[in-house]
Amino acid sequence: MQKRFVFFNVFLLVIAVAALTTVGVVMLTSTGAYAQDNKGNPTYYLTHQLTWLGIGVVLCVAAALIDYRWMEKRWWLFYTGAAVLLACCYIHGFGKKINGSRRWIGVAGQTLQPSEFAKLAVLITLAWWYSRKKMQPREFLRGFVYPLAAVLCIVVLIVPEVDLGTSTLILCTTIAVMFVAGTRIPYLGISAGIGIGALALAIWLMPQRTNRFLAFLHPDGHDKDAYQQLHGLIAFGSGGVTGLGLGNGREKYSYLPYAHTDFILPAVGEELGLVCTLTIVACFLIVLVSGTVIAMRASDRFGRLLGTGIVMLIALQAAMNIGVTTMLLPNKGLPLPFISYGGSSLAFCLASIGILVSIYRHGFGERPDPEGLRFDIKFRKRKTPRI
Repeated sequence: MQKRFVFFNVFLLVIAVAALTTVGVVMLTSTGAYAQDNKGNPTYYLTHQLTWLGIGVVLCVAAALIDYRWMEKRWWLFYTGAAVLLACCYIHGFGKKINGSRRWIGVAGQTLQPSEFAKLAVLITLAWWYSRKKMQPREFLRGFVYPLAAVLCIVVLIVPEVDLGTSTLILCTTIAVMFVAGTRIPYLGISAGIGIGALALAIWLMPQRTNRFLAFLHPDGHDKDAYQQLHGLIAFGSGGVTGLGLGNGREKYSYLPYAHTDFILPAVGEELGLVCTLTIVACFLIVLVSGTVIAMRASDRFGRLLGTGIVMLIALQAAMNIGVTTMLLPNKGLPLPFISYGGSSLAFCLASIGILVSIYRHGFGERPDPEGLRFDIKFRKRKTPRI
């Protein structure tokens, strides 16, 4: 009974991800033809996305077939590889500067965003650290300072790119994993306060980010910086409940910048309406709930923490993107997982889903309560009363 229930969650997870990916391909077909820098080819972005979709499916299947526990012993390869790739963004001839940010490197004619790989590397490192024998997550140094310092070494390489959105996402996910692992709440409160202070300092020191934050607080007084988010709201309002019809959106005609990447959700709302946007939100909720069930039923601590981190990473990124496009958060420039154009994001998101499936295939089993974990999902068979 327990295994059937968890298998049902795996089924829901795969269906939700397939639905999100399908919506992404369909909407990229509609918006990519009118996107800037498509080199005069209406299918330029679609072709690239389909190429990365194929790579992502291969990574997803491979991750699902391979036992996830092999990553535990090779965590240092992921961590070192992420640091090296991030450093390459600043090396002339490797790094590519697009729209004022150095977030990409050129690989075989394609652009790769190392920060996407760094997200997974950080989660693997944290899961390894907190799953070590005789680990005491409530200790100040080993349970808080050392793992946080390892994460900050990666974040320090991401911030100058400039990519405050990904840095914030990684730190928020780190705090969530540390909380589940059993780190003392006062320590996490201190780290959250320091993080908010560092983010505020970065916004103050970077004029472009300062203007974005002021545009979020007072959009009427900063029309230029709030332009993208305001047109996102116009797109949502124009679509209404049922939308204008696939391909009939007007904001993608150079009115809404980056309608195929960070602001693809308003394009969905304009063409497919509130019904489709709420369906997308429901799919992400399914990913959150089903992924958590799978992670909590892993047979070892490494699988539980890694699975929890993956679920929180995808859910938080989706929440941030939705918050930005609906003007509930300042503009951060994060893609919507599985839907926005971006090959690196799509490939590593699909690989992460494959890891969750691997946790179910190779790590499901009965176990005692995990020491040091705050949450555990238990399934008990109902006892039939005697007559």
